[in-house]
Amino acid sequence: MSDKKTQDELNRLTPKEIVTELDKYIVGQKKAKRAVAVALRNRIRRLKLDPELREDVAPKNILMIGPTGVGKTEIARRLAKLSGSPFIKVEATKYTEVGYVGRDVESMVRDLMAAGFQMVKQEMQESVTVEAEKRAEEALLDLLLPNTGKKPKPQKPKPGPMMRPMGTFSINPENGGGGLVGTAIQVGIPFFNQKPAGNNAQQESIEETANVDGDNLDDAHVNEAEDAVDAEAAGKFNATREKFRAMLREGKLDERNVEIVVNQAPQFPAIEMMGTSMEDLESSLSGFASFFGGGKKKKVVTVARAREILKAEEAEKLVDRDRVSDEARQRVEETGIIFIDEIDKIAVKGDRGGGPDVSREGVQRDILPIVEGAVVNTKWGPVNTDHILFIAAGAFNVSKPSDLIPELQGRFPLRVELDSLGKDDFLRILTEPKNALTRQYTELLATEGIEIEFVPETIERLAALAAEVNSRLENIGARRLHTIMEALLEEISFDAPDISPAKIPITVDYVNEKLADIVKDQDLGRYIL
Repeated sequence: MSDKKTQDELNRLTPKEIVTELDKYIVGQKKAKRAVAVALRNRIRRLKLDPELREDVAPKNILMIGPTGVGKTEIARRLAKLSGSPFIKVEATKYTEVGYVGRDVESMVRDLMAAGFQMVKQEMQESVTVEAEKRAEEALLDLLLPNTGKKPKPQKPKPGPMMRPMGTFSINPENGGGGLVGTAIQVGIPFFNQKPAGNNAQQESIEETANVDGDNLDDAHVNEAEDAVDAEAAGKFNATREKFRAMLREGKLDERNVEIVVNQAPQFPAIEMMGTSMEDLESSLSGFASFFGGGKKKKVVTVARAREILKAEEAEKLVDRDRVSDEARQRVEETGIIFIDEIDKIAVKGDRGGGPDVSREGVQRDILPIVEGAVVNTKWGPVNTDHILFIAAGAFNVSKPSDLIPELQGRFPLRVELDSLGKDDFLRILTEPKNALTRQYTELLATEGIEIEFVPETIERLAALAAEVNSRLENIGARRLHTIMEALLEEISFDAPDISPAKIPITVDYVNEKLADIVKDQDLGRYIL
């Protein structure tokens, strides 16, 4: 994707269009959508500023506050996909303070850089797909039809007598050597070049092609004859190779086995040591791949699988990794998005002190310089976090945003409260989005030959049940719909292979029958250990 094309696509992402795109997947939450739309548009505006002023425009990080299952993560994920930005989602609870065993907060930037590198690498590999396919096809033909090639001709001796060495002697001036001091002279006897011993069949072919007597061959005749034989063999080989190429493209050789040599990356143990993951040491140890089981490895695979492996290897060769690293680092620094979920779990309550809360506050202190702007070393080079957009989210049902340390609160100037979902929201979630649950289950069961049909009254009843259960038990937002739909269609999903093909209407009576146990005696689950 060219820079001009990328810029044109970003220019078309007005705040209204961003909200419209988000509406296709997330129901409600107008305030949150408007906040992220403005934040994304400001990043596009910043790229058009003069370089001197551009460096001083910092992103306005966002803190989303709302119960679970209302769309906080989905908004951030869809926003990143819409803008083509490198994106990762992390949980604040997985990090520990410096000095404790666990992951340090800088690893979130390394993870973002890894995501950006993969994104750019995939884009560049797609641009060389045609060339990679051609090279993979030639490599496959070499495996299926090995080409010995034309061997280099040995250099022939010049015609005429040659001296066969017999020994040397020295001439001393005292013996009348004419003033030569210590000169060594090689003495030999003349002999004539004979016909080289070799393949009789090839020699006869050469003689036939040259149409002369083998005893009277000279160099001109031999060279001409050998060229003719080589040309004839090459013609036959090329014809056979083209036949194999046609069979390969038609898929007639896909099930044949071939032996290929693949690159095997060294496998390092996935352990963490003093806050540093072994994955961060991979680049330092990559030079010792052969000592850790890396290097080349032979595998016997089908032609179809070999084509995929060879295509991937050829695409890897065609892509300049240094260029990928530079492009990925620039994209991460300018447009990267890090979504920090569960940030309320590391907030320290004002009426509590000591114990594990000290470590929580320590994580906040470690996150602060990353959000404020720092340089983090990665195996692709140093990454500056000054202009990375951070979106934090949490339910804050136990703690409050004010429980975060003041410095961290100041780095998230935009606060957005997401609304709890009710019956009307559930009704829209079940019908409006492109990935609506009713459509998902309809398509899943259709693969088994089961056709289910939801009538409008049924969908309304499902939405009402989800809202009712959320009000009586814990409010888990739209995730309650997954519980309702699974309980509703459990029997059909289990019996689908045995009763297909079938058409089953999902009526209100069917819903009441299958979900009666969920609506009745809901609080019993609280007392079951």
